[in-house]
Amino acid sequence: MKPINEMKLTFPSRSANEGFARAAVAAFLSQLDPAVDELADLRTAVSEAVTNCIVHAYRDTIGDITLQMRLFENGRTVIKIRDKGCGIEDVKQAMEPLFTTGGDDRSGLGFSVMESFTDKLKVSSKKGKGTVVTMEKYIVLRERQAKLS
Repeated sequence: MKPINEMKLTFPSRSANEGFARAAVAAFLSQLDPAVDELADLRTAVSEAVTNCIVHAYRDTIGDITLQMRLFENGRTVIKIRDKGCGIEDVKQAMEPLFTTGGDDRSGLGFSVMESFTDKLKVSSKKGKGTVVTMEKYIVLRERQAKLS
């Protein structure tokens, strides 16, 4: 199925850009007229993914983060967040709740949060090449909501 709209942004892995990514996703998603909780869920999931890039992928350096978002007629939303950082050695282990490589100040819940706020989460990574986080969420379209009421 071909998307009805899509966007792609690339920005440096600076802490200030985590808020920018959340705002960009919210603004772009607004065309589907999402419910407040749907919007909050995706903003939170994107925030976690971008924070992972900043904290883990580019530990002591600045690199590019690419955010791609595609919207489909049926309300399906696909968000990809890509970095070209250090990569994840063991994705399965990294996705376990409370696992972190970020030290004592990190909770290790980023992937768990992403998973709980989306309908589908996929993480692929190559050591030394970077990571791609793909999140999907179905937005309940207002037309469909009216028919269900």
